[in-house]
Amino acid sequence: MPHDTPPRHLAEGPRVGIRHFTLDDGAEFTARTRESKDLHHPWLFPPDTAEAYARYAGRLIEDPAKAGFLVCDVRDGSLAGFVNINNIVAGGFLSGALGYGAFAHAAGRGLMREGLGLVVRYAFGPMRLHRLEINVQPGNAASIALARACGFRLEGFSPKMLYVDGAWRDHQRWAITAGPGV
Repeated sequence: MPHDTPPRHLAEGPRVGIRHFTLDDGAEFTARTRESKDLHHPWLFPPDTAEAYARYAGRLIEDPAKAGFLVCDVRDGSLAGFVNINNIVAGGFLSGALGYGAFAHAAGRGLMREGLGLVVRYAFGPMRLHRLEINVQPGNAASIALARACGFRLEGFSPKMLYVDGAWRDHQRWAITAGPGV
């Protein structure tokens, strides 16, 4: 599902670039979500219909407390995954909470590691944030491995923190702060 003319990337690595969500990405995003249901379940439930995508992307585009990034293959612009920064707080906190997901065709190839790294650098650079946090269910080994590989440190455990898939789920808290070389 490559794009004829991929939108300009905010940051680019050797294999992927990141850019903001657009409403025009709905068809590819929802198709990739449907293809990735087995990969995402039971951890993640991204939108899989045009209507749900329009609501989801609209919030990421319009809410100043959110920033959504698509991770795109630099060869053809196709979507490899997504990273969202939610609950962005300004002032003395300068932080945000990350959520992310790979699409099945891109999983296990290191594309999300590169994409998440680009988002972290973008958040600590142009967005001027100081701290990013990832909350991960303890059984989600792939997500924990990604957080660890991108330099996040385990900070704690939050029992019954988030309502996911019909129940309140425990989460580990992983975080990274801006520093030299970031």
